[in-house]
Parts: sequence; C-alpha cells; structure tokens
Amino acid sequence: MDQPPYSAAWLSHWREEITDAVGAMVSTFEETHGYPPGRNEIRLADDDDRRAAHEYAGQSLGFEELRTFYASIGEVVLSDVGNGYFVHAARDVLDQLAEDGDVAIPDADDPLGMVIGSDGGGRVYVADWGGAIHRSRTATVDEGEFDKVAEDLPEFLVIRRSVTRFVETGETGYL
Repeated sequence: MDQPPYSAAWLSHWREEITDAVGAMVSTFEETHGYPPGRNEIRLADDDDRRAAHEYAGQSLGFEELRTFYASIGEVVLSDVGNGYFVHAARDVLDQLAEDGDVAIPDADDPLGMVIGSDGGGRVYVADWGGAIHRSRTATVDEGEFDKVAEDLPEFLVIRRSVTRFVETGETGYL
C-alpha cells in the first residue's frame, strides 16, 4: 500500500496512531514498571505555536516539511518511550537557534542545522538545511559527532514503529 503524501492530514493520522499506542502503554505502565507514567502526548498546535511556526518559516534553515509539522503539531513529549523522545515546540527551536546559533554537522551534505528534538539521555536531533535529521552521538552538539537517522522528517516521524515495539516488548529499537 502506498503511503499518502506528507501533509496536515498525514500528521493527524500519525498523531492518532501514536496516541493510541501510547494510551495502551500508559494504561498498564505503573503496574508494569512500579511507578506512574510521566507526560506522554503529541500536543496539537495552538495559536502561539502557529505564530512561532510562521516565524520559523522565515528562518534560513527552515524547510517545508518542518513548517507543515509545526503548523499542525505543537510538540511531541513521550517521556516513557525508551529513554524519552521529544520534538521541541517551534518557539523552543527558534529560541535555541537565536541563543546558540546553527549547529555544525561536519559530515552532512548540508553542514548546518538546528536542534529540533532530544531523547531523555541528552542526545539531540538536528535538522539540516536540506531536511535530513541527525542524532548527536553524545549529549553535546559541540563535538560535531552525528549520525544521520532519517533522510527527511516523514521518515524520522515513523517512530510509530518504535512506540508500538516498546508497548509490545519493552524495546524501542533505533530511535
């Protein structure tokens, strides 16, 4: 079956699938792990998020897939999936870009990027200008050590498989 094109409708379906999987995980989380779950949600964009997304669109590192994402999704907070999985809000991305500047990704085709997310272990996800997503090997971007984890944002967002795997087996795979 062909995957529908990436769009606001695609993101809505993506959000529903992950929300369902996370709901199943959360329903038995305390029984399974011995402590209550943290925050686990994919928050829809509100007016403030859409204003930040509009501002993001003017950034030189902005690319269409991320603009579409931020026009629909406010942020992703999956505290209990693996070590945690987060796609930061557009305002947070812009603030960090203004404060810290571009991230250098030496081995990437497009060697500049911006932090768009993180995991609970301190590693960050950086989107390069061309739209590829890279994960830092350490908890700092200063060392310039990254692995490309997705060619584009839709590929990066297939975390649904990792969420489902975690719910079923406790293993996240390669987030």
